[in-house]
Amino acid sequence: MGTKRRVHDGQYKFRVAMEAAKGNKTLSELASETGVHPSQISTWKRQLLEGGKELFNRKGGEQKATEAGKEGELYEQIGRLQMEVEWLKKKAAPFH
Repeated sequence: MGTKRRVHDGQYKFRVAMEAAKGNKTLSELASETGVHPSQISTWKRQLLEGGKELFNRKGGEQKATEAGKEGELYEQIGRLQMEVEWLKKKAAPFH
Protein backbone atom coordinates (compact mmCIF):
# COMPACT_ATOMS: atom_id res chain seq x y z
CA MET A 1 0.00 0.00 0.00
CA GLY A 2 1.26 3.49 -0.83
CA THR A 3 1.89 6.43 1.40
CA LYS A 4 -0.93 8.60 2.68
CA ARG A 5 -1.68 11.66 0.58
CA ARG A 6 -0.43 14.87 2.17
CA VAL A 7 -2.31 18.16 2.13
CA HIS A 8 -0.22 21.34 2.12
CA ASP A 9 -1.52 24.73 3.18
CA GLY A 10 -1.34 27.77 0.92
CA GLN A 11 1.55 29.37 2.77
CA TYR A 12 3.72 26.28 2.29
CA LYS A 13 2.85 26.07 -1.41
CA PHE A 14 3.63 29.77 -1.84
CA ARG A 15 7.01 29.41 -0.13
CA VAL A 16 8.02 26.42 -2.27
CA ALA A 17 6.76 28.10 -5.46
CA MET A 18 8.72 31.26 -4.64
CA GLU A 19 11.89 29.22 -4.14
CA ALA A 20 11.30 27.58 -7.52
CA ALA A 21 10.61 30.95 -9.18
CA LYS A 22 13.82 32.45 -7.77
CA GLY A 23 15.81 29.78 -9.59
CA ASN A 24 18.54 29.52 -6.92
CA LYS A 25 17.94 25.77 -6.67
CA THR A 26 16.87 23.22 -9.24
CA LEU A 27 13.51 21.52 -9.04
CA SER A 28 15.26 18.30 -8.07
CA GLU A 29 17.02 20.00 -5.17
CA LEU A 30 13.77 21.56 -3.97
CA ALA A 31 11.97 18.25 -4.34
CA SER A 32 14.54 16.40 -2.24
CA GLU A 33 14.48 19.12 0.46
CA THR A 34 10.69 19.40 0.66
CA GLY A 35 9.64 15.85 -0.19
CA VAL A 36 7.29 17.14 -2.90
CA HIS A 37 7.41 15.76 -6.45
CA PRO A 38 9.13 18.10 -8.96
CA SER A 39 6.06 18.16 -11.23
CA GLN A 40 3.96 19.37 -8.28
CA ILE A 41 6.48 22.14 -7.60
CA SER A 42 6.32 23.11 -11.29
CA THR A 43 2.52 23.29 -11.06
CA TRP A 44 2.67 25.52 -7.97
CA LYS A 45 5.26 27.74 -9.67
CA ARG A 46 3.09 28.09 -12.79
CA GLN A 47 0.05 28.95 -10.65
CA LEU A 48 2.08 31.57 -8.78
CA LEU A 49 3.38 33.18 -11.94
CA GLU A 50 -0.01 33.16 -13.68
CA GLY A 51 -1.99 34.32 -10.66
CA GLY A 52 0.59 36.80 -9.41
CA LYS A 53 -0.67 39.58 -11.65
CA GLU A 54 -4.02 39.47 -9.81
CA LEU A 55 -2.29 40.50 -6.58
CA PHE A 56 -1.40 43.92 -7.95
CA ASN A 57 -4.61 44.46 -9.90
CA ARG A 58 -6.58 46.49 -7.33
CA LYS A 59 -9.51 47.09 -9.63
CA GLY A 60 -9.89 43.36 -10.24
CA GLY A 61 -10.08 42.59 -6.53
CA GLU A 62 -12.53 45.41 -5.88
CA GLN A 63 -14.59 44.40 -8.88
CA LYS A 64 -14.87 40.80 -7.67
CA ALA A 65 -15.98 41.98 -4.23
CA THR A 66 -18.55 44.32 -5.79
CA GLU A 67 -19.88 41.56 -8.05
CA ALA A 68 -20.19 39.19 -5.09
CA GLY A 69 -22.15 41.81 -3.17
CA LYS A 70 -24.46 42.45 -6.11
CA GLU A 71 -24.98 38.72 -6.57
CA GLY A 72 -26.03 38.36 -2.95
CA GLU A 73 -28.49 41.25 -3.28
CA LEU A 74 -29.99 39.70 -6.40
CA TYR A 75 -30.47 36.33 -4.68
CA GLU A 76 -32.23 38.10 -1.81
CA GLN A 77 -34.49 39.90 -4.27
CA ILE A 78 -35.30 36.65 -6.07
CA GLY A 79 -36.24 35.04 -2.77
CA ARG A 80 -38.52 37.94 -1.82
CA LEU A 81 -40.22 37.92 -5.21
CA GLN A 82 -40.79 34.17 -5.06
CA MET A 83 -42.38 34.54 -1.64
CA GLU A 84 -44.64 37.33 -2.95
CA VAL A 85 -45.73 35.23 -5.93
CA GLU A 86 -46.58 32.29 -3.66
CA TRP A 87 -48.53 34.60 -1.31
CA LEU A 88 -50.46 36.10 -4.25
CA LYS A 89 -51.27 32.63 -5.61
CA LYS A 90 -52.60 31.62 -2.22
CA LYS A 91 -54.74 34.76 -1.87
CA ALA A 92 -56.03 34.61 -5.46
CA ALA A 93 -57.02 30.92 -5.30
CA PRO A 94 -60.55 31.57 -3.93
CA PHE A 95 -61.36 33.87 -6.88
CA HIS A 96 -60.79 31.22 -9.54
